[in-house]
Amino acid sequence: METKIKTEEKRTRAPKARVEKAAASVLAEAQVYSMKGDKVSTIALPEKIFAAPWRSDLVHQVVTAMQANARQNRAHTKDRSEVSGGGRKPWRQKGTGQARHSSTRSPIWRHGGITFGPRKERDYSEKINKKMKFGALAAVLSKKAKDGEIVLVDGLSFAAPKTKEALAALVALSKSAKAKLLSENGSKSVLIVLHAYNTNVIKSFRNLHGVATEEARSLNPLALLSHKYVVIEKPEAAFAALLSRAETK
Repeated sequence: METKIKTEEKRTRAPKARVEKAAASVLAEAQVYSMKGDKVSTIALPEKIFAAPWRSDLVHQVVTAMQANARQNRAHTKDRSEVSGGGRKPWRQKGTGQARHSSTRSPIWRHGGITFGPRKERDYSEKINKKMKFGALAAVLSKKAKDGEIVLVDGLSFAAPKTKEALAALVALSKSAKAKLLSENGSKSVLIVLHAYNTNVIKSFRNLHGVATEEARSLNPLALLSHKYVVIEKPEAAFAALLSRAETK
């Protein structure tokens, strides 16, 4: 009987231990690199951002809602009141032996109006609560940090927009962090998160295939899931911007 109780206690404790070990691995310090790929320092990842559990249902709900909000309703068909012509009755009501008709722009006539066609008045937008959006953002960032798909850089600066210098920076970071930041087939490989708007940095990276830039204040789960790797510039300022979004009511 005692051995049976001990085995049950081990079974109940094992999942909890695994969860604590996984959380500890997520909260570990991350390496910060320079533009040249040199190791500069380490930084502790905030718990609110990088220790969130994976919520596939929440992430799916937020991402599909964002896609619906970005949808542009362009399809529009004309009904019988919008089609030109047909103001005159084609023939008199009785005495011709034909079916009665009031207009040649009826939906059953050729060149007539469309019945139950798509209309541009339809609204596809969905509401996303702030807590839901930040919860999905934290879940995606936590999973990427656990999978080793986040690279931290102390800063990105260019005197002028130079694609060559931006490419050299990505190559150096790829070697140091052992991450394939550049894609050969042009797929979306890396998202560069800036702590603030920087014209030279944005223009330097925009000509590279599969590379996109985004500010930390407007970072969203859809942009993160559209790219495999995430490069965060000036992590302290970027983390502060993300945490400020979590505190907003």
